[in-house]
Amino acid sequence: MRDLARLPKAHLHLHLEGAMRPTTFRELAGEDGRQLQVPGNLSSFEDFTPMYSLAARLVREGPRENLLRLVREVVEDAAADGAVWVEPHVNPLTYVADPAGALELLDVVIDEGRRTAARLGIGFGVLMFARRNADPAQAVETARLAARRAGNGVVSFGLAGNEADHPAGPFAEAFAIARDAGLISAPHAGELAGPASVRAALDVLGARRIAHGVRAVEDPALVARLAAEGVVLDVCPTSNIALGVVKSLAVHPLPVLLRAGVRCTLNADDPLLFGAGLLEEYETARTALALTDRQLAAIARVSVQSSGAPRVLVEDAVTRIGNWLATPDRATGPRIPCDSQLPHL
Repeated sequence: MRDLARLPKAHLHLHLEGAMRPTTFRELAGEDGRQLQVPGNLSSFEDFTPMYSLAARLVREGPRENLLRLVREVVEDAAADGAVWVEPHVNPLTYVADPAGALELLDVVIDEGRRTAARLGIGFGVLMFARRNADPAQAVETARLAARRAGNGVVSFGLAGNEADHPAGPFAEAFAIARDAGLISAPHAGELAGPASVRAALDVLGARRIAHGVRAVEDPALVARLAAEGVVLDVCPTSNIALGVVKSLAVHPLPVLLRAGVRCTLNADDPLLFGAGLLEEYETARTALALTDRQLAAIARVSVQSSGAPRVLVEDAVTRIGNWLATPDRATGPRIPCDSQLPHL
């Protein structure tokens, strides 16, 4: 089989603190004098939230080097998994309430991410996200902060949290600010709430990418709309199973969405909490979801083309994806003709 680590790809749905290495988690917890175990065995969003908050607190309450280390390691892990672009979800206002201080912290993340990415020969950009469970006025402040670095480190704008309890409506102003600044609209939806939340992401927030979105499969008309409009779903199969969004990999909707023509990417969401990194998600898609190498190559192409990466990086990655697919499959031998037009999914 072709080596999935060598398939160029982008990592688009990855929460910075939730991507902390387990070894780093243990070390930081030890330094802080806490007797903690790496989170695991999550079964609901209610289990997930305090565990994520704990990881974030270990960074937020520690020295600045903890944050720099986290950013470095997230970029290093992405590169090791074959990513040519990584776009972690970040909100500096969860660290510093003052907008000036938050902007300074954002610059620290951008600078460290870019420096590490350059060392490894990949690209780095930030998805700034607002929180559904906070005052929508804070989302507006977050969007204004993101807009100040649009095109200079920040490439997209998201909305995280329980969409079942906090619908999209109150966040329309924040997303209008982000879109006007040229940022990609990439809110969470279709995870803890059904198709209505996906429609709201499209109609209220102007989404071009949707984090998760898998519950759109419950409404065939919505699936057809996603395919027709070219909206991308940043899918995280392992996370979906862990949080009970989908009962098992055997019934995960990704193959159905792909057959319907919906453009999808593969992502890890929170590797610290769910145990799988980007490469493991591609391997799972190949083994448990029975996706072919041609489908996986197309998913990788969608990931780089729908990212905030610069054009030259995207074009190079697309060429390399075609080359990856053109190499002989060690399992079967035959060479697949290298055509630059991989199938759209």
